[in-house]
Amino acid sequence: MRRGRTVNMAKKSSLLNMALVLTLVCLFASAAVAVVYSITKEPIQKANIEKINKAIEAVVPEFDNNPSEEIISVAPNASEPDKTNKVYIAKKDSQIVGYAIESTTTKGFGGPFTIMVGLTPDGTIYNTSVISHAETPGLGAKITDNSSLFIQQWNGKNIVNGSLKIAVKKDGGDIDAITASTITSRAYCDAIEIAASVFENISNQ
Repeated sequence: MRRGRTVNMAKKSSLLNMALVLTLVCLFASAAVAVVYSITKEPIQKANIEKINKAIEAVVPEFDNNPSEEIISVAPNASEPDKTNKVYIAKKDSQIVGYAIESTTTKGFGGPFTIMVGLTPDGTIYNTSVISHAETPGLGAKITDNSSLFIQQWNGKNIVNGSLKIAVKKDGGDIDAITASTITSRAYCDAIEIAASVFENISNQ
């Protein structure tokens, strides 16, 4: 009997020791994650801000304010007021020269992607720039090539006066799709459509 009790006590002691070790490991791991997060949080935020600022600079005319500090949130769809897009206002000599609109489409081939659409005050596209994407390298990823015909064809087009049908030509629109990347091209059109709706809502405010 004593031997059996001794074995049971030994097992309980081993389980307690294992539990204690696992608890300590979890505590140390949590502490390490918290330290790493605190160290990397500010650099990551800074890098994200710089990325946004570069995208803004690429899509609107020359400005002398800080658009990343002049942000408004606008819903593209009145029926979903909680779903808003960030709009960065670019000014020169206190006059608005452009709007940089963050627009995310969920229709990309590789998943959602986000672009920055730069519009002049009359609704004309000044330029566009990709902020993030997961499209196929060499195909859909061509949306990141600002010198490509697909990207260049948007510049100078007014997207709110009805003169441009925002759809690829295969769908009856005015946009030449990227070769072998129709899905990505359609998604880009979707993102532009969202930006157009946001801009119209800005104009109606």
